[in-house]
Amino acid sequence: MVRPQQPPANPLSGLLGFPVTPFRRDDGELDLPRFEQHLAEMVKAGPSALFVACGTGEFASLTVAEHSTLVRAAVTHLAGQVPVYAGAGGGTRLAVEYVRSAERAGADGVLILPPYLQAGPPAGLVAHYRQIAAATGLPLVPYQRSTAVFTPEAVAELAGLEQVVAFKDGYGDVELLQRIHTATGGELALLNGMPTAEVFAAAYAAVGARAYSSATLAFAPAIARAFHDAFLRGDDAAQQTLLREFYVPLTRLRHTTNGYAVALVKAGLAVQGRSAGPVRPPLAEVTPEHRTELAALIDRGHAALDGIGG
Repeated sequence: MVRPQQPPANPLSGLLGFPVTPFRRDDGELDLPRFEQHLAEMVKAGPSALFVACGTGEFASLTVAEHSTLVRAAVTHLAGQVPVYAGAGGGTRLAVEYVRSAERAGADGVLILPPYLQAGPPAGLVAHYRQIAAATGLPLVPYQRSTAVFTPEAVAELAGLEQVVAFKDGYGDVELLQRIHTATGGELALLNGMPTAEVFAAAYAAVGARAYSSATLAFAPAIARAFHDAFLRGDDAAQQTLLREFYVPLTRLRHTTNGYAVALVKAGLAVQGRSAGPVRPPLAEVTPEHRTELAALIDRGHAALDGIGG
């Protein structure tokens, strides 16, 4: 049984959960009853915060109206059990629209995804986030990856904004992250936002990023919770067991196909009888062969829990 835990005082200092967005299989529309059930399943694992309508939640495939509906549903259903952060992104004005919508829906903060397609210089990125910060009083978390890769000086400038409370990294350059950590004096919370973040947990912790986003929490919460507990107590043997039996093979499977960082999460729910419906294009469904492989991996991960102490 997954052990409920009290979230830490700082909502961005522990295990971060990223729900999927369920869609009905018949017409592709939002499935809000399944979404609420999915949130309840995740909360039992004790995440410090849930990030709704972000990358795992297929933000890029949502309309602004759907985004608002999801955030409001999460805020209402969770009723303060854990903080709710919403995703926002796109060009500056569109990102501002998403942020304001999230604020009206009652979100506790916003993860700012990279701007679409255009890759600006550091000064342009800082201007982008400054305009977003000026439009809201919500806590903001810039996300470094893809078209938003920062210099340490740019992050230090963003850290001076009151609304910027953390910096999430999905780029994977540990040297750059160390330079950012140094440039900000270690005062800005750093979050490990790599795909299959557990594989990077030890390396990121060494540069001050101990909190991480777990996609596994969305479909195998017992495994995600066990790994994080082992990580917190410094149990290297338990971590290595779960890395060997589950996380490293999962990473290998994710690398086989573009879009599997999200599609595998929904497939992981489906193979356990908790389907959240299909992914939306341009993502594609997991192949039958890979679904079989994923199901076996989930079984291996759960079996490995028997030999891990708490």
